[in-house]
Amino acid sequence: MKEKSNISKIDKPLTIFITGGSSGIGFQAVLKLISLGHNIILPCKTISRANEVLTNIFNQSLVELSNKAEIYTPIMDLSDLKSIDFLCSELKKRRVNLDVLILNAGLQYTGSKIPRMSTQGIELTFAVNHLSHFYLTQKILPLIDMSNNPKIIITSSEVHNPNSAGGKVGAKASLGNLKGLESGAGFEMIDGSKFNADKAYKDSKLCNILFAKKLSINLRKKNILIPVIAWAPGLVISRDGKGFFRYSRKYNQLGQILFAFLARDILRITTSNEKAGLLLANLCYLNKYNKPDFNFYSNRIISSGKFIFEKTDISNEARREDLSDKLWELSQSLIDKILK
Repeated sequence: MKEKSNISKIDKPLTIFITGGSSGIGFQAVLKLISLGHNIILPCKTISRANEVLTNIFNQSLVELSNKAEIYTPIMDLSDLKSIDFLCSELKKRRVNLDVLILNAGLQYTGSKIPRMSTQGIELTFAVNHLSHFYLTQKILPLIDMSNNPKIIITSSEVHNPNSAGGKVGAKASLGNLKGLESGAGFEMIDGSKFNADKAYKDSKLCNILFAKKLSINLRKKNILIPVIAWAPGLVISRDGKGFFRYSRKYNQLGQILFAFLARDILRITTSNEKAGLLLANLCYLNKYNKPDFNFYSNRIISSGKFIFEKTDISNEARREDLSDKLWELSQSLIDKILK
């Protein structure tokens, strides 16, 4: 079953806030959504990066950009909670109304033996992939227009599941009893274990799903019935060296080149940024993804070069309500402590 875009004339353009929209899957989704006339808020880390992204978008000769679509590239650094706070305050002052929130940014630096830290002293993978999105969502929720079929979309991964093909390789995702997170700022791993960059990424993707589930429950308690979608794009390895693995590549360049060649060109178990970006764009506006509450979709490989995008089961640990409750509580407590 091949996912199609089902492009049709839109009745009302959506205003979409997307993190991680400056490259890879997010950038391709942005191109598609702009071509359909939707308005994009795409925060970038620096002014120079914002200018570069705008140039890249308007230089896309193969994309018919809509004259009606608008794109706004404010400055926001996901590794700094205060930067998030500042942007959300600016959007509130501008009285911006959002229809779709896409939490797509993801960081991985597999191969590094030393943890990197955010501005607030939090291990960078956890800080960017989970904690910043957790904080951003709470700050931006009041700006979401509940009258125009809103959605919240979170890019996760099948590697959150130790029983998945990618999840079986190397260290397995597991948050344990959240001992590291419970200790406060300065921890290296959520479960309190010794730093492992690969596991840190897998754990953060598990956090994405636990967060999405708890967010959906909290919204329902407030009588807000909207789709909260977590999804897995599959293994994406671009040929330009600018995709998701750009951070990991510096730690093991030869290994990454060999892995990319084997996975992408020999085994054909990867998908492209363009195809995965189309899936993300579809999640934004297609009616079949308007089911309220939490849902997890995965771009699963069924044979060499062939994928199917469908609703999929999450891991056993991701199903634990007690774990999602505790993750939420400790994430909030950590933010309160470091921003007080």
